[in-house]
Amino acid sequence: MAVYMHQEGRDEAPRPEDGDAYPQMRGATPAQAVDMFLALLQDRLPVWLRTLDALMHKAGKGRVNDNLLPVARTGIDYYAEVQSAAMPAFISPSITVRFREALRETDLGPASEIAPLAEYLALERSLGRVAPDVTPEASARLLLAGCLRHAYYETFIGAGAGLSRDDCAAEIVRELRLEAITPRTPALS
Repeated sequence: MAVYMHQEGRDEAPRPEDGDAYPQMRGATPAQAVDMFLALLQDRLPVWLRTLDALMHKAGKGRVNDNLLPVARTGIDYYAEVQSAAMPAFISPSITVRFREALRETDLGPASEIAPLAEYLALERSLGRVAPDVTPEASARLLLAGCLRHAYYETFIGAGAGLSRDDCAAEIVRELRLEAITPRTPALS
């Protein structure tokens, strides 16, 4: 599933919207940076999706929060790794459009991450292990958004400026409050 955004053998000079080489991108033009990002995404996304897909094997086993904790931690790692490579895709409108087209053509967009997580949460809800009022897709988006947010701040502020990745993953999962609350049995006197 190779994606090639850069036109091979292009004889013309780079267009102004493609930009010249930027030092912050180690000499790559924005178009080349998009190509590099898509290659990185194609390498890392399957591993990340396998982590999400593996959740289905945990349905009905252990605690839901314990099953989600490694997903949140892996999500933070994944986003931290690929996020900085995505930044050049937003340097110019034409590069952004090409980036969006490539994601649509390859099904590498957000739905590929949300679907397996939402499916797991829906199954756990049907088993009574997730609160009945939980919307699986919205909860999946929130979990992933928390992971992305932590990775984003780490990219710009630095890893030591906030919670550790482990602590943040635990906080994200805990604060979603997904698990069904079982009523307490009154103590006998």
